[in-house]
Amino acid sequence: MPTIKEKVANIVRAQPDDSSFDEILQELAFSRRVERGLEDSRQGRTVSNEEMARRIRIWQK
Repeated sequence: MPTIKEKVANIVRAQPDDSSFDEILQELAFSRRVERGLEDSRQGRTVSNEEMARRIRIWQK
């Protein structure tokens, strides 16, 4: 399994040469959010579709 430093380096290397600093930061942040979401899913920290629909109905009121 690659280290965090290797993961970051791979993400940076995968960006086009003309990428801005902000674009690279956005890619890094996106990757981290995906990793967190996958870990939440593995740990069972999820919300069912039914529960989310209920919450949205409450927000819309």
